[in-house]
Amino acid sequence: MKLYSEHFSVKISPRRLIVAAVLSLCSGQLMAAEPFVITDIRVEGIQRTEAGTVFSYLPVRVGDTFDDAKGTASIKALYDTGFFKDVRIEKQGNVLVVQIEERPAIASVDFLGVKEFNKDQLTKALKDIGIAESRIFDRSQVARAEQELKRQYLSRGLYGAKVTTTITPQERNRVAVSFSVDEGEVSRIKEITIVGNKAFSDKDLREQIKLSTSGWFTWYTKSDQYSKQKLAGDIESLRSYYLDRGYLEMQIESTQVSITPDKKDIYITVNINEGEKFTVSDIKLEGEMFGMRDELEKLVTLKKGDVYSGAKLTESTKSISERLGNFGYAFASVNANPDVNRDTREVALTIMTDPGKRVYVRRINIAGNTKTRDEVIRREFRQFEDSWYDGEKIKLSRDRVDRLGYFKEVTVNTPEVVGATDQIDVNMHVEEKPTGNIMLGAGFSQADRLSLSGSISQENAFGSGNTVGIEVNTSTRYRTIAI
Repeated sequence: MKLYSEHFSVKISPRRLIVAAVLSLCSGQLMAAEPFVITDIRVEGIQRTEAGTVFSYLPVRVGDTFDDAKGTASIKALYDTGFFKDVRIEKQGNVLVVQIEERPAIASVDFLGVKEFNKDQLTKALKDIGIAESRIFDRSQVARAEQELKRQYLSRGLYGAKVTTTITPQERNRVAVSFSVDEGEVSRIKEITIVGNKAFSDKDLREQIKLSTSGWFTWYTKSDQYSKQKLAGDIESLRSYYLDRGYLEMQIESTQVSITPDKKDIYITVNINEGEKFTVSDIKLEGEMFGMRDELEKLVTLKKGDVYSGAKLTESTKSISERLGNFGYAFASVNANPDVNRDTREVALTIMTDPGKRVYVRRINIAGNTKTRDEVIRREFRQFEDSWYDGEKIKLSRDRVDRLGYFKEVTVNTPEVVGATDQIDVNMHVEEKPTGNIMLGAGFSQADRLSLSGSISQENAFGSGNTVGIEVNTSTRYRTIAI
C-alpha cells in the first residue's frame, strides 16, 4: 500500500498514533507521498456531528498543498476533539476524503438500587464530570463516576456498597449507562477509644464529639455512622476543649480507624498528648490604638493569673478588631503572640493591633428585591455611601431590613473595590417572601343567624412598604366594612 497514491487509506487509532509517527520517520517508502493541491474536502461517516464541525478542526483547507506532515496533523487534530473513535484520510484524485467513526452518545443515565441518595442529586453530580444525556460517551469518565459513587457511599458509612456499571448499545450510535448499586448494610461504630487523657475522663471527652457508638436514638441522628469529615470535626472539638482549659500544647498524635472483615463494625482510636496546663503571666496590647488603649483593654476578657483559654483570647481579638472597624478600619489585623515558659507553666500574651488603612464605602448595592422598591430598603440603612466604614452601622442596617418582615433572608458582604486600597462596597442581597393574607370566616347564632366575615391584607403593597387591607363583616347587628 502506498500512502497518498491515487487511492490510499490511512487509519490511525489513538493507541497507534505514536507508532504511526515513528513509522513515518523510519519507513520512508511507507510514508512517502507526493504532495497535491486539495480541490475539495469530503466528510463521510458522520451521524450526529455536523460536517462544519469537522472542517473547523481540520488544519487544512481547499487550495492547500497536502503532504505527510499535514496528514498527521489532521488526524491528530480530529482525535484530540474526543468526538471520534476512528479517523481515516483518503485521496481520490485531488479530493481529500475524511472518513470518521463517531464515539457513541449517552442516551440515558439510570440508577438501580439507590436508596441512600436522591437520584436527581446523583444525576446532577455525574453531569459535572461529563456523564449526562447527549454527552459523548467516554469509558474513562464512566470509571471515574463509578469511583465517585463508591466514595459517596463510604462517606455515609456504607463500606460494603458495590457499584456495577452496565453499558447497553442502542440505535443511532448511542448507549444507555446504568449504575446498579448494592448498598449493603451500614457500618456502625462499635467502639471509640481515647488514649493518653489524664486531666479529663473518657466520659467528659466523649461528650465533646458528635460520633458515638450505637444507641437508642442513633437511628435518627446517624452519629454511629463514621465519616472522615465527622472525625476531623470531632478532633478539632477535642483540641478546642483542651485549649480552653489551659492545655496550650495539647496534640492529637494519631487516629486509627479499623473495620471488621464483614464491614459491619468500626473501631476508632484517638491518641492524644495533653501537655501541661498553662496560666497567663501577663497580657498586654501593642501597636496603633489611636488613644483608645483604656477602651480596648476593657475588651480583653482574658486577664493575668487566669488559666489560658483559646476561646477567650479569640473573643478578645475579635472584639478589638470589630471596635476598630467602627472607626473605618475595616481590615484591622489583631493577633496574639504567645511567649511560653515551660518551666513555670506560664504564657505571656502580646496582642498586636495593626489598623491598616481607613476605608470608606464607595457604593451600597441591593440585589434580589424583585418586588420591593430600592428606597424601601435604603431608608433602613444607617451606613451611608461616601462615609467611613462602620461595622456596627452595617450590622444595624442589615437587622433593620430583616425586621421589615418582607424577606426570607438578608445577607451582606463587603468586598474591596478592585484597584483601590481604601474603598469597599456594601452588597446586600435579599430574598422576597409572600406578604399577602386572606382570612374567611362563618358563624351562626339564634340572634344573628348566619354571618360571614372575611379580610384581605397585603403588606408591602406594590413594593412600597405600605400595608393595604379590607375587612367585611355581614352580621345582622354589627355590619363592618373597613379599608
